[in-house]
Amino acid sequence: MVLRRLFHGPESKSQVVDTAPVAAGGDATSTAAAAADPTATDTETIRRIAAQLDALPMEQRRFIGGFAYVLGRAAHADLDVSADEVSFMEQTVVEVGGLTEAQAVMVVQIARSQAELQGATEDYLVTREFAAAASLEDRQKLLRLAFSVGAVDDSISAEESAEINEIGKELGFTPSEIDSVRMEFADKLSVIQEMRRMQAG
Repeated sequence: MVLRRLFHGPESKSQVVDTAPVAAGGDATSTAAAAADPTATDTETIRRIAAQLDALPMEQRRFIGGFAYVLGRAAHADLDVSADEVSFMEQTVVEVGGLTEAQAVMVVQIARSQAELQGATEDYLVTREFAAAASLEDRQKLLRLAFSVGAVDDSISAEESAEINEIGKELGFTPSEIDSVRMEFADKLSVIQEMRRMQAG
């Protein structure tokens, strides 16, 4: 998968060629050639940004990739990732990962795509892998930012809240620790907003 190839190092050539599908109207030779160079159809800009990311230390790439993936997972919990949420994630990756804006855009796009397409398979693995390598401070920051991305549109839906609860557990936090962070965003929780509307109505 793209996330693991970019942030965990390349697969071996034999793995890539063996598993690559033959494109419609193509032959095995052309497919093998494309598989040997997976960036062959990328634009020059994409190749340049990917090369810049490849030049980063592997530990930093894994940290950034995991951080961005978990944010994308939180944003996609309600199956609706807004432009404001994407912008927030990109800015967060710039600040946390020390990347350029162009690099952050690419990282967030890759992470979002994988979270949307591979979520059920990858969510637990990526989040636990991040938790195993990250400091307590970084895990706390990620949990708080997961709530923040849900609050970008001024309302954290029940689906987002439930997904962030799972993220918190996979990051190694207790229910009370997760609830403590959640209450920092009490005004943004849709269930509390609805309760207040009913009381006022």
